[in-house]
Amino acid sequence: MDWEAKLTWARAEHERRRMARAAAGERDDLRLAGIAGASWAAGLAALMLGREHEAALLLRRAADEYRVSWEAAPPGSWGRPIAAMRCRLMAGDVDVARMDARLTLDAGALHGEGPIQRYAAVLALTALGDDRAAAEATALLEAGLDPRAVAEALVAIATADEPRYHAAAAAVLRSFEERAAFLEDVAVADTVVVLDALARLHGLPPAGLSSPLLPT
Repeated sequence: MDWEAKLTWARAEHERRRMARAAAGERDDLRLAGIAGASWAAGLAALMLGREHEAALLLRRAADEYRVSWEAAPPGSWGRPIAAMRCRLMAGDVDVARMDARLTLDAGALHGEGPIQRYAAVLALTALGDDRAAAEATALLEAGLDPRAVAEALVAIATADEPRYHAAAAAVLRSFEERAAFLEDVAVADTVVVLDALARLHGLPPAGLSSPLLPT
């Protein structure tokens, strides 16, 4: 993939979406999420180009924008805080990721049975280093999160099981390599980047995987 071209497109798309008026009947939170998505795409493109500082700035902006879209969204829109936390972790913005994690828990992420809500709770607990993370991650695994390897990796991180984590991260990468389509056509295994960031927080070495879908 031409990552320079993708970065140029994402920057232009962000400006276009930011300046566009909401279409008739369009939910404003969805428009705001689209703006955040363009920042996310730009951040990943910069990351794949090896421009870590630029990527961090763009991913932080995406996280801020996902937070704004969450505030405008109806109850149950757990994908927004998930996206915000993921962007913060990929940007290395650990302190603010933990702030987002606390907000996610305060919003009631632990008090639901849906897999997306439980995923939000597990991400938050794992980012905070909370002792409840292992139990919640195990429940997520039993609930059948798709792909299952993500839940397996979260359990391994929460229990500091290095071999289990590395095997699960490799399975997550394979699930990305088997995909036919990617959000915003950004072919990056960003979940692996997020998981490695969480692993480091728990004193585990990153999985050390190599793929065209991962930054070098």
